[in-house]
Amino acid sequence: MKSDRRTFLATTAAMAAIGGSAGAQDGRPPVRQPRATDGDERFEPDWESRLTLTVGTKNGDLVGHDDRVLQAAVDYVARMGGGTVKVLPGKYTLRNAVWLPSKIRLQGSGPESVITRIPSETVEFADDSDWYDQEITLKQRGSFKVGDGVALLAKNPHDGSQTVIKRTLVARSGNRFKLNDGLRKNLWVSGKPTCSSLFPLLTSEHTSDVVIENITLDGNRKNCTNFNGNYGGCIFLQDCNRYTMKKVETRNYDGDGISFQICHDVVVEDCYSHNNSNLGVHPGSGSQRPLIRNCRLDRNNLGLFWCWGVKFGLAEGNRIDGNTSYGISIGHCDTDNVMRKNEISNSGKVGILFRDDHRGLDFWANRNVVENNRIINSGAEDGVAIDITGKTKDVRISGNEIREERKAMQRTGIRIGADVGKLTLSENQISGVRTQIQDLRTA
Repeated sequence: MKSDRRTFLATTAAMAAIGGSAGAQDGRPPVRQPRATDGDERFEPDWESRLTLTVGTKNGDLVGHDDRVLQAAVDYVARMGGGTVKVLPGKYTLRNAVWLPSKIRLQGSGPESVITRIPSETVEFADDSDWYDQEITLKQRGSFKVGDGVALLAKNPHDGSQTVIKRTLVARSGNRFKLNDGLRKNLWVSGKPTCSSLFPLLTSEHTSDVVIENITLDGNRKNCTNFNGNYGGCIFLQDCNRYTMKKVETRNYDGDGISFQICHDVVVEDCYSHNNSNLGVHPGSGSQRPLIRNCRLDRNNLGLFWCWGVKFGLAEGNRIDGNTSYGISIGHCDTDNVMRKNEISNSGKVGILFRDDHRGLDFWANRNVVENNRIINSGAEDGVAIDITGKTKDVRISGNEIREERKAMQRTGIRIGADVGKLTLSENQISGVRTQIQDLRTA
C-alpha cells in the first residue's frame, strides 16, 4: 500500500465551495481552518494524502482478475475512511457487480484497464419461492456458482407486471441456492420465473461522494441477454449523490451504458458511451442537477435519455452520433434543463424528441432550453431534427444550426405538434430540408 499525495476526491469542487462560503449567507461565522471533528461530514481539512491501493492481474497490492479482488480493494479503502483504488492494466472478468462504497475513487489506466463480464445464462425455476423466502430452486444448476450476481425475472402472479429482483448467490445444495437477502416478492412457477446471470459491472445504492475515472467497461454484449436500464448497465446507480464519472468508456452492454436513478448532482464528463443496445446515458427518474458534458454517445439505440422528473440538468458540448432511434429524448416531467453546444448527427429517427407523456395533469418536458446545437442528418426520408409533441410548453429553441446534407426528401427541421403550448424560436439556421418549420397548431 502507498499514499497518494493528490487530495482525495475533494468530493468535488462544489462541496468545497459550499464549505468555504458557509456562514456568509446566514450570519454564521465562516469555517476558515477546518479540523477533523467526529461526526462532522461537511468540513474536512485538505489532507495531503489518503490511502491508495493498487489492484493488478499480475502485480499490485492486491492481485486477481475478477470482481472479488476489485470488491476487496474498494471495501478495504472505504473501511479506512476513503481513498483511491488504482486499477492497473489488465482484463478483469466479473461474475458479479462491483458494489461501490462511499468516499472512494476508482481510477483505471485508461483503455489498458478493462472490466468485462462472463456470458449470461438463464435457467428456469423448478419450484415456487414465496415472498418471505431467501432461496430458489432451479431446474438445473447450470454454470452458476456461489458468489454470482443474478437477476430473478418473472411475471407477477397478482397483476401480470414484470418482477425483477437482483441478488447474489451465497450458498448451494444441488440445484437449491440461498440468496444474500430475502425475496419480498412471490416467484411462483405459474409466473415462469427464471434466474439469469445479469448484473451491472459497477453499481451502488444509497452512497455518495465517489469518483470513477479513466477506466474501460465492456458489457460483452454478443454473449449476454438484455437487462433493463432501470436495473442494470455498465454503470448503474440507485439513490446516490455526488458521483463523478470522468474519462470512462462504457461499451457493448446489452442495455444502457450509464444509468442512474434518483441520483443527485451526478457528473458525467469526457466519457465515451457507445454500441450499447439501449441508452448511452440515462439520467433516471427524479435525478436532480445532472451534468453531462463533453461526452461522446455513439451508436446506441438512443444517445441521451432524460427519463422522468429529471430537473435542472445541463447537457453541453457532447457529440451524439449514429444512434438508432433518437439523439436526445426528453419528456415526462423533465423540466428546467438546458441542452446547448451539442452536435447531434445521423440519428435514426429524430435528432431531439420532446416526448408526448399524457398520463398525468402536466407530464410534459416544460421550461427546457435548446440552444446553439448542431443537428445534422436526422432520420430517414421523413426525418425530423427537432420534434416537439404533446402539450409541451415554455420551451426556448434558439441559435441552433439544423442541416440536412442528404436529399431534402420529406424531411423537416422543426415540427411543432398541434397541442404544444408557448414556444420561443429564434435565430435558428435551417438548411437542406423540405420543410424548415412545420407548425401543426396553425394547420
